[in-house]
Amino acid sequence: MENVINKLRQHESPNKSRWRNDADFRRENKSWLRHSQFIAMLMLDKMEDLDMTQKALASQMNVSQQYISKILKGRENLSLETLAKIEDILHINILVPDYDYD
Repeated sequence: MENVINKLRQHESPNKSRWRNDADFRRENKSWLRHSQFIAMLMLDKMEDLDMTQKALASQMNVSQQYISKILKGRENLSLETLAKIEDILHINILVPDYDYD
């Protein structure tokens, strides 16, 4: 058994694996990632209801489609400005649920 372990150690990479880096990132950012994923799900549901594409939302928000894709993956730390734009365009409440802005 010791011989097998030694052979494995010879092939071990000196760098952390990407998987390990991703796991560390998720653990360190667990709180805001949970919120980001919840927002992504709200957005996806509303976009589906409106039959809106990522490209259309990006155009209305004046951002790239790639940025919208990042948001919808639930791993983007969103600014208040971005959250407000999402609320206005998709007509959803994220920051203050059930609050009448008018």
